[in-house]
Amino acid sequence: MTIHLIKLCVGVDTVQELADWQSARLKEKKKRKQPLVLMHVTRQTPKRAAEIVDGGSLYWVVKGQIAVRQCILELKHVVRNGVPHCGIVYDPKLIATQRRSHRPFQGWRYLEAKDAPPDARDLKGKNLPEALKIELAELGLL
Repeated sequence: MTIHLIKLCVGVDTVQELADWQSARLKEKKKRKQPLVLMHVTRQTPKRAAEIVDGGSLYWVVKGQIAVRQCILELKHVVRNGVPHCGIVYDPKLIATQRRSHRPFQGWRYLEAKDAPPDARDLKGKNLPEALKIELAELGLL
């Protein structure tokens, strides 16, 4: 059974900022001839790893709303300063979700598949300004 992870996207105000940051990170890696892999390193390793890599996604909370997800490709064992960590490797493709408010939290949390917001519908207004998307989502219109 698939399970997802959810994480706050700290320091980012819009999905476009996240996309730009990740794109710049990949360009930097290419320039340094490093593997073109996006990975978030976290202290805790999920105990339900098998369920996560079986089709799970990393859902990003941007400015108080679940806004986008990225498919999780693998969980890697990483050591930083002699301390074991977990590297969450995810696909660079950002998939917009139907926005849903979410309270702040620390670290990551499991997100059951039944509780995950569906992918966003293909709307003609997909190029709306981020602030308008947030407001429409809060009103339940997007």
